[in-house]
Amino acid sequence: MSRVELSKRERRVLEAVIQSYVETAEPAGSRTLSRRFGLGVSPATIRNTMSDLEEKGFLFHPHTSAGRVPTNKAYRAYVDALINPAPVASVERDRLAEVLGSSDSPIETILRRAAQSLGILTQELGVAMGPRLSTSLLRSLDLVRVSDERLLMVLALEGGAVRTVFVEIAGSIAESALAEVTKVLNERLAGLTLEEIRTSVGLRLRDSVAVRDARELLNIFVQEAEALFDEKLSLGEDHVLLGQASVLADQPEFAAADRMRRLLELTERPQALADALRKRGETSGISITIGTEHDDERLRDFTVVTAEYHAGSLAGVIGVIGPTRMPYEKVISLVNHTSQLLSELLP
Repeated sequence: MSRVELSKRERRVLEAVIQSYVETAEPAGSRTLSRRFGLGVSPATIRNTMSDLEEKGFLFHPHTSAGRVPTNKAYRAYVDALINPAPVASVERDRLAEVLGSSDSPIETILRRAAQSLGILTQELGVAMGPRLSTSLLRSLDLVRVSDERLLMVLALEGGAVRTVFVEIAGSIAESALAEVTKVLNERLAGLTLEEIRTSVGLRLRDSVAVRDARELLNIFVQEAEALFDEKLSLGEDHVLLGQASVLADQPEFAAADRMRRLLELTERPQALADALRKRGETSGISITIGTEHDDERLRDFTVVTAEYHAGSLAGVIGVIGPTRMPYEKVISLVNHTSQLLSELLP
């Protein structure tokens, strides 16, 4: 939202209305704004300015109240042109650093802690998604015998992610053949992305020299490449980790059970929520989607604030979901700080 759409007075009044409404959840009146924000003009002038802002679509009258409430357009103008993100308090920095722990923990554990802690500190619903793996590089591959008819393939990926997949085989295979196949797969596939492996494994293994048992096993990897080298992990493209929805319960927006129910229903549809978060995470830095800007109708009452974190060359998403009336300065700073912490913790 460009600054030129509003005069200096309109910007100051709009900012005061938003801050008042975020703090109190009550429509802001001209006298209240005059007393609280020292705008330097009379209540009558503030009232006229609010009327102008209403005509421009930034404010509206709820029911018969004399006060005004910000619209989605107002929040967008606020986060784009008016906001001054607050620095993260030292106590919040310390809490996040302590709760996230060390990089020795599994990625899912770290992300779950991040979503929960971020939700508690912002009083919104914390959300996190694992790194996108379609562009992740395979560092090494190992085959472990589970039974005569089954192997476990362990893929070690750049950024510390590990994928395990069961491979069904026709019958027992000699240890020497298993070792040969492991060697060939590492020589031909290490350093490639999972997407590259899926689409070219047949060509890459075509001229490999191997004993009969090894050739038969290599053929399985060619024939089952789509499933064996799929980039989705247990913590993958459509897996969303959530904080505690209960932190939203005290907010006035959720006094009516239907709004909380709609949010909970959305969290039970991981693919829909994942699509929304991934779309928001496609841009670098902080991404903020407000109310009617969402493609999904079920998110039209909510704001989603996310940032990308990085694990090596991989990128995931961390953020919060909450009502459009949220303390954007604090939320933006905390989401950004948490993403930076995760990037430092997941080299």
